[in-house]
Formats: sequence, structure tokens, C-alpha cells
Amino acid sequence: MKKIKILSAYIFIALFTSSCGDNFLSPEVVSAGDGENYYLTDAQLLSGVINMYDGIQGANPLEDDVNKNQAIQFEFYLTEMRSDNTRTKSQEGEAAQFEKYQVASTNGIVADYYLSYYNVIFRANTVLKHLDVASATTRGKYEGEAKFVRAYANFNLVRLFGDIPYVDHVLGITEKEAQFTRVPKAQIYTLIVSDLKTAIANLDNTYKNRASKAAAQALLAKVYLTLGINYLEAQQLCEAVIASSYSLQNNFKDVFFTENNSEVIFAIGYVGDNIFDSQGISAEWLNSVGRSSGVNYVTNEAKSAIDAMGGNRKPYSYRIDPAQVSQSQVVKYLPVADASLGINASANNPRVAGNDWIVLRLADVLLMHVESIIGAGNDTNVAAAITSFTKIRTRAGLLPDADGVITKQELLDERRVELAFENERFYDLVRFGAAQTVLSAYSAANNYSFTATDLLLPIPQREINISGGLLKQNPGY
Repeated sequence: MKKIKILSAYIFIALFTSSCGDNFLSPEVVSAGDGENYYLTDAQLLSGVINMYDGIQGANPLEDDVNKNQAIQFEFYLTEMRSDNTRTKSQEGEAAQFEKYQVASTNGIVADYYLSYYNVIFRANTVLKHLDVASATTRGKYEGEAKFVRAYANFNLVRLFGDIPYVDHVLGITEKEAQFTRVPKAQIYTLIVSDLKTAIANLDNTYKNRASKAAAQALLAKVYLTLGINYLEAQQLCEAVIASSYSLQNNFKDVFFTENNSEVIFAIGYVGDNIFDSQGISAEWLNSVGRSSGVNYVTNEAKSAIDAMGGNRKPYSYRIDPAQVSQSQVVKYLPVADASLGINASANNPRVAGNDWIVLRLADVLLMHVESIIGAGNDTNVAAAITSFTKIRTRAGLLPDADGVITKQELLDERRVELAFENERFYDLVRFGAAQTVLSAYSAANNYSFTATDLLLPIPQREINISGGLLKQNPGY
């Protein structure tokens, strides 16, 4: 469970509100305290550091009747359900827009995610603004953490929305143009790379629920692979993580049901049966639990891939829905007990689940290591790549690659089954240049309506309206 105390009960930084979208990048202080005057000591700045992770953690839907600041708790809609991995149970409501590739610019889930991560950026920029109150010992660490968090938020946003506003400081009330002007994504990536390099230089590997050197190295490697540049540097970053203190779990189940284990590099911590520090996402994936139950159900295409290539990962990837045998549910992060799988409930109430959400783990880095060695090519027989690839297959109970050559397609397939339902599939398809082909075929087979413009999400219409025309919409919306 979480090793850090989330300060959501009293932290002075306000969340954005649905009625004040025009200042979500610089929200007002909600307590009697003044945000400008609050950060006077190292301890007070630490509360701001912790508040960044609280922003990523997001709000359990039970906290409020109105969804807001869901952050990573909504991410599966925007990623897994826009790939060929998952869908809704009933094809109803806003959730079904993602699987059908009919996402409207007024979709509330998209708006929540967009606002959530800009709020996270605001929290990171707030820490950076007040670094002068930190001690000589903590200043560099706080800077590294804030820049990692800002890079992580920007990386999520730029991959989903393309060109976005560039926000590298706490915006003042007169900076509306900066808040609503989209800049070329290359500028966003320049900031991401710079931030992650600072994080690497300033951090160690003390934490798993907070930023670390290895987390920044792994994320920077993924950024380089996404951009299709610096393959050698991406390889070196992966090798640095592989050579550090992390190790694969012997049993695949333990990756997800033994928290803060040796494979986890960076995870968002949750505490079960605590409405303020729990997550509701995994309950939504079940039948008749939660408000949007029956979302993120496993597609036939994903089941076929896992059946064929998953090895011993299969039972901990999906299961038949006990209440509706025609449907299949995600097992990773299962919040309820399943005696047949040896899984215990993470909370008495699945809607306040305690399962941590893993953002980065060693298996992902090992497969990125292979990808960085393939680089701009189509395959590799380099021994180091084969070693990393074989480690993943051996843990899954599978034989090493038969011909000693790993192709990009084999790597994409392996990533699909190893990282299934961890919000990586959509990004992998785009990064490998396979999204257009795979998603077009998947859409046609299921009578959906995918087109190339669906590779980006719409900018929330409410933000365009508030901007007075400054914020421009993506093509196709």
C-alpha cells in the first residue's frame, strides 16, 4: 500500500472546479491561508511535493457526486478502450464512444482527463516556484520530483492530444494566451526531455510511489522511442535501469498483488477502504459494481492473443465474468477475492479498492531495451536484446525465440500480452507504426468507425469555448 501520506484532507492548493475552467492552470486557494505565503519552510514545500502525487492519484468517484480530477483512474478509457484490447459490456453512454471511435468533443471523460493533468502540471510548477524555501539537502530532490511529474503529465497529454499549451510555470491571471495557445508538440517534447534529464541527475531510487532516478530513466527511454530518435541513448537508459536494484518477480501474479515488489519502478499508491486515498477504477471493470460497471471488458481479439502467446500469464490477465459467462474481465488489479487464482480482496468494498496502479515496471524496460536495439530496423539478433526478450518469455513459461531473431512484430506481440490492460497497447501501436493497419482491421471486424484522425483525441469543447477561440480543435472533431 501507499508509503506516503496524501494530504488531500487539508492541503491548501485548490483543485479546479467545473465552473471555473478559465483558471484551471492557476486555481484559487480554498482555505483561509494564502497560497503565495504558505510555502515558507522545507516541510511546507514537502506537502506540495506530496500533493503532486495526490493529483495523479485522482479522486475516488465516491468522494463527490460529480466526477472531477479522475486523472489516472480514467486513463483506461482513453488508451485501452481505443485499442483492440478492451471495450464496454453494453456499448452505452460516453464510455462506448471510445471503443466505437466516435469520441465527441463534449465527452466528459476526455475533459476530466485533460483538466486533471493540467492540474497536476500546476501542482508541479507550484513546487518549482517555491524551491528557494527548500534546504540545501532537499532542493535538488524536490526539483527532480517536480520535473519528473511535469514530464509525466505532459507526456500523457501530448501523446493523446498532439499539440497542447506549453505551461512551464504557474500562470498568472493575465496569461490567458499561454493557457490556451497550442504549440507544436516538438516544443512540449523538448521540455519533457529537459525535465527528465534534471530528474535523472537529482534523484536516487529511494521511492516507488514517488519519482526516482530509474523512473526518470525509463520514462526518458520511452520518450526517445516514441520520437524515434536517440536509440543508443534509449538503450543505455534501459541498461542502467536493468543494472540497478530491480528484478522480475518469479510469479506473474505477484507483480500485481504484492505491492511495491522488486519489479515495480513507479506506481501510484492507493489505500483500501479509505475513500480519500482509494481507487474505483478496478471496480468499474466488474459486473454490477460501481456506477459505470462493465467497462474495460476484454475483447475477443485480446483473449485470442493471450490464449496463444500468454503462457502462464493468462489466468492473471483475464477471467470469465462469474456473473455473465459470455463476458471476460481484466484480472490485473482485481479488487475482489478469487480463491481459484489465490487473489485476496484489496478492500472490503471494491469501490474503494487499495490496488496500486503500476506506471513503470522492469518488464516494460526489458522490452524497451529490445526495441531500442532494433531501432529504426525491423529485427535484431543482438545477444543483449535476445537476453532481455528471453527473460520475459521464461517468466511466462515459454521457450526462447526459436530462430534467434526478434522482429518488431514479435516484440509488439510480446508487449501486448505482457503489458495487457496496463494502458500501453494504444501507445505501442502508434509507436510501432501499426495503429492505422491494426485498428482499421479491428474497427471493420466490429462495425466501428476508426479513421486516422481518431489517433488523437478532441480538445475538450468547453475549453475551446472558454478560450474565446484561442484554443483550436484537432482535425476530425
